[in-house]
Amino acid sequence: MTIDKTFDPAAIEARWYSYWEEQGLFRPERPDADPYTIVIPPPNVTGSLHIGHALDDTLQDVLIRHARLKGKDALWVVGTDHAGIATQMVVERQLNAAGQKRTEFTRDDFIAKVWEWKQESGGTITRQLRRLGASCDWANERFTMDEGFSKAVLKVFVDLYNQKLLYRDKRLVNWDPGLKTAISDLEVETKEIQGKFWHFSYPFADGSGTISVATTRPETMLADMAVAVNPEDDRYKALIGKQVKLPITGRLIPIVADEHADPELGSGAVKITPGHDFNDFEVGKRAGFKPAEMLNMLDAEAKLVQTSDGLIPADYLGLDRFEARKKVVEAIDAAGLLEKIEDRVIQTPYGDRSGVVIEPWLTDQWYVDAETLAKPAIEAVRSGAIKVVPESWTKTYYNWLENIQPWCVSRQLWWGHQIPAWYDEDGQVYVAEDEAGAQELAGNKKITRDSDVLDTWFSSALWPFGTLGWPEKTTTLDRHYPNDVLISGFDILFFWDARMIMQGLHLMGEVPFKTLYLHGLVRAADGSKMSKSKGNTVDPLGLIDKYGADALRFTLTAMESQGRDIKLDEKRVEGYRNFATKLWNAARFAQSNGIGASTSIEAPKAELAVNRWIIAETVKTVQALDLAIADLRYDEAANTIYHFTWASFCDWYIELTKPLLAEGADEGQAAETRAVAGWVLDQILVMLHPFMPFITEELWHALGEREYDIIVAKWPITDARAIDPAAQQEIDWLIRLVSEVRAARTGLNVPPGARLPAHARGASDATRARLKANAVAIARLARLDLAEGDGPAEGAAQVVVDEATYVLPLQGVIDLDAEKARLSKAIAAAEKERDSLAGRLGNPAFVEKAKPEAVEKARADHAEKAQEAEQLSAALARLG
Repeated sequence: MTIDKTFDPAAIEARWYSYWEEQGLFRPERPDADPYTIVIPPPNVTGSLHIGHALDDTLQDVLIRHARLKGKDALWVVGTDHAGIATQMVVERQLNAAGQKRTEFTRDDFIAKVWEWKQESGGTITRQLRRLGASCDWANERFTMDEGFSKAVLKVFVDLYNQKLLYRDKRLVNWDPGLKTAISDLEVETKEIQGKFWHFSYPFADGSGTISVATTRPETMLADMAVAVNPEDDRYKALIGKQVKLPITGRLIPIVADEHADPELGSGAVKITPGHDFNDFEVGKRAGFKPAEMLNMLDAEAKLVQTSDGLIPADYLGLDRFEARKKVVEAIDAAGLLEKIEDRVIQTPYGDRSGVVIEPWLTDQWYVDAETLAKPAIEAVRSGAIKVVPESWTKTYYNWLENIQPWCVSRQLWWGHQIPAWYDEDGQVYVAEDEAGAQELAGNKKITRDSDVLDTWFSSALWPFGTLGWPEKTTTLDRHYPNDVLISGFDILFFWDARMIMQGLHLMGEVPFKTLYLHGLVRAADGSKMSKSKGNTVDPLGLIDKYGADALRFTLTAMESQGRDIKLDEKRVEGYRNFATKLWNAARFAQSNGIGASTSIEAPKAELAVNRWIIAETVKTVQALDLAIADLRYDEAANTIYHFTWASFCDWYIELTKPLLAEGADEGQAAETRAVAGWVLDQILVMLHPFMPFITEELWHALGEREYDIIVAKWPITDARAIDPAAQQEIDWLIRLVSEVRAARTGLNVPPGARLPAHARGASDATRARLKANAVAIARLARLDLAEGDGPAEGAAQVVVDEATYVLPLQGVIDLDAEKARLSKAIAAAEKERDSLAGRLGNPAFVEKAKPEAVEKARADHAEKAQEAEQLSAALARLG
């Protein structure tokens, strides 16, 4: 097949992807091969591919395709998460648009509507993953609500309950009054809001004075249960134990000692509302209040309800919390107890889906004893059973797990895994995998099922083994658990990664994966965080449409550096599309010169130095690439294959061998060169395939008949015997000579077409032999004609390579005096800018106060000007 003149990604990508999938090439049968396993972080079934997904899934696909090429039984488990809140909201919005409400349906009818939506619209993100080139095991796609996975989820709940590691308790949760459910910390978005800081006076019960407290949420004073002061604060030591009489309610509350109170903040005294603040909840427990005794003043919609002591005045009941805030402040002011109001920026929690301010709310929920499960998870990382990359994240991991709180796993939704707990009329709970089991436990008592569902993080924590058939003992589970690597964004280290480790160790007795790789965020080109409000988000599908999936994948891989965020610039994507075009054109050149598919994975025999050199460079590239991939150094891996392909093969090897392939050249040398070039091009295509799967498969087949597709080809072998030091030294010398001469010509404005004589002054016999052997290449690539003697003492450029100085006479080619003047002037200008920028960067006021992107730009400009001055000075020096 003749390779088209122009590389068009759109013309090949869909064709090859559907071919791979139809042929079952993402999971070839390899029962005797070493297993290699990655599970995809299951995207929400409601989701669309964003740039974070594109990064995460490209990194996984690079590893999976590499392992497949290495002959392993490579399994990339794929599936989607049922995404409780997100999915229920989507379907509720559809109903609302049709003039209906969820509450008009029975639970079963509503859930049927959700399944209908999933059938019709739930495949968007999986179709988009295919466009990216993700080579997942689609034939065994999973869903966190499918029958097998749901069975696993219910079993885990029951097992943890019976092991006393899961229980029902009254604690504070993040309550979303808009959705009327508890939500996880990940679903809370903190925003800076211009708010107020109100300072109130609370009278002592004995009438002897007042104590000053400050709050950003005045309405919560209706449920205050104490005032806390620091035990070391001399101002208040004598007041500890004294009673305060709350305004409005008249409730008597104690002054308690607690280190939570900061003597340096405000008055040093803090109002304590255990039922409506996470810190206050802990202070309340330390003060001796039991959760059941803590006062609650809000309902599920964040409207005021009566506290258990009945002290909130009737005219407050039923008010929205923010209406109650105004009323409380007015009442305090009217009582003469409002000291002052300060303007202040308040960190305010919002539900990321509802957009409603989150309320810490005291409610009965189901909890997992995370502290007990965390201990083996800490040890797994400490012992090295799980390797965290980059290692710097282990400190954060330990800190979180060592201070872990009970994990709230219940949600007040309809869509999700309904909690397998039933209650009798006295509130006694019976936990079983099904109603029959619960009824057996309850005897002849009437039982009703808990209406709550489980947090989606509870089910997704089982992903590494639940997707492999657990709780059944399957061959797949036996072969592929533990998984090899988990690729994850650092932002879900606690919500997902740590919980998988906890559940895997507890339920399977083994770590869920051997390596945990945490990547950073994809940011805008200027380093700012992408957000819809800023309008700086990047659509990966748009980039694929414009530049092709291969270019986007290579960009994300090349920019993925351990421990750093990616600053995504579209110019980089364009640059790697140009790289794909360069490879395409190299393959066209090969085809037009009779170079085709290689017949052996082993390197052909070669006599010519240039051929022995490229074989050695290929082997070294394979070695470097394997090492980089093993170390999960994606940027090094991508740059290794990029530089070898672009520079060593396209720029140098092809140019150096053109005379060997030209008409009239020695047929033996031409045949050797065609064989070597075909072999090297094959190795490039295979090495590049994990990064750029589409173009490599297209060119693999275009270059000749194949026994197999490149997706299941054999990874290049690293035979150190193929490394030829003598050939490498000779061609490396030739490349350095040509590069130095080209730099001299460019720097001195020598016309591109001008041929120059070259006198080798001080050259050794070995160098003179090399010059003679490579005279044709030097004449073509450096436009030099080798001349006898040492050359003129003046009016010539001098290029030093190793022991020899190459004298290039320029009299009559350029105006030497004018060129010296031009270079001197340009050097002065570059040095002036360099020094000015150095001054700015040496000024602490600029470095510390300027925007980070401005400082970074100044550093880049300084490096550029310093290099420019250096290059110009070198050019002037060459003129003597």
